[in-house]
Amino acid sequence: MPVIWLFYEENGLAISDLFLIQAIYSVTIALIEIPSGYVADVLGRKNSLIIGTFFGLLGIITYAFSFGFDGFLLAALCLGIGQSFTSGSDTALMYDTLVQLNRTDDFIKLEGRTISMGNFAEAMAFVVGGFIAEISLRTPFYYQVGIAFVGFVTALLLIEPRFHRLIDGRSKPWKNMRNIFRFAVLENKLLRAYICYSAIIGVTTLTMAWFVQPYFEQLDVEVVYFGLIGAGLNLAVALPSFYAHIIERKVNTETLLSLIFLLIMTCYLTAAYIGSLWGLLILLLFYLTRGVATPVLRDYMNRHTPSNMRATVMSIRSFIIRVFFASTSPIFGYAADLYSLQYALYLSGFLFLFTGLVILIYLLSLTQKQVID
Repeated sequence: MPVIWLFYEENGLAISDLFLIQAIYSVTIALIEIPSGYVADVLGRKNSLIIGTFFGLLGIITYAFSFGFDGFLLAALCLGIGQSFTSGSDTALMYDTLVQLNRTDDFIKLEGRTISMGNFAEAMAFVVGGFIAEISLRTPFYYQVGIAFVGFVTALLLIEPRFHRLIDGRSKPWKNMRNIFRFAVLENKLLRAYICYSAIIGVTTLTMAWFVQPYFEQLDVEVVYFGLIGAGLNLAVALPSFYAHIIERKVNTETLLSLIFLLIMTCYLTAAYIGSLWGLLILLLFYLTRGVATPVLRDYMNRHTPSNMRATVMSIRSFIIRVFFASTSPIFGYAADLYSLQYALYLSGFLFLFTGLVILIYLLSLTQKQVID
């Protein structure tokens, strides 16, 4: 990640190619996301994670030995399949393990620590990856093959918790998926609102993640600092994630939901406006907010989701994120190439602001109604 955009650029790709590949990657995830979540609910979360990490390994190997758009696209397809089978299954496995241990109140604390540890590790990887890239921009991919292999072996060693499997899950897959979708999106209004709100925050942070390196270039940041700044941003996610459970306890739900949205959108549009190194401080605040948002919103969703459909519901959220991203990111990429990066940031920021505000107002009305009832 510290040099992914530079790697694309070295192999003859433009910003529009970057966003097009990421859009296709997201479409791949979207197409497989809900069926893969269903597989996890029927066959087990461990099996889903094994499939996901295998395709993740295959995707990284393909990246390491590809030299142009077609190879990178094939790698993205493999990684998309891998991400689909991993997404939702990991959270469901953790939550149902805690259900089995009668420790569900610890979910947000442990999920926050998991995200925090992951971002601490990614921060170190950003530093190391930036220096390894001095050898060549391809060298970090060779190391990543080994890391992906460790992930695959780890999935093999996981322990499957007991959970309420779907009745007739194998014999009536499409009917059951339809029923889950109907429950989560049509029948349970509050869960639907949480899914949509979490998804719009997710697509906002995902889009910003792919704008960051071109943004560094616009600010004339030297390549050697890409990894160090990336490490700092990941630490900005790690620290608040570790303490997200404390923040959630001290701030009521409606206020926290509003603060997350306000900070995310303010940072997004301010970063678009600022064309100096002060923009890095805005990105820092953006990533600090993201560190709180991810574990908190996952906890809110899990509270309203039955065990036998937990992975599928998490996959519905990811599906919405990927469809939204795939529908909009090529437009943002072409806007950056044809006009400017600042124009693309404004375009995406105002779209997310309008969509997110509508969803937030709807969600707050439902949470307030629940309190009154």
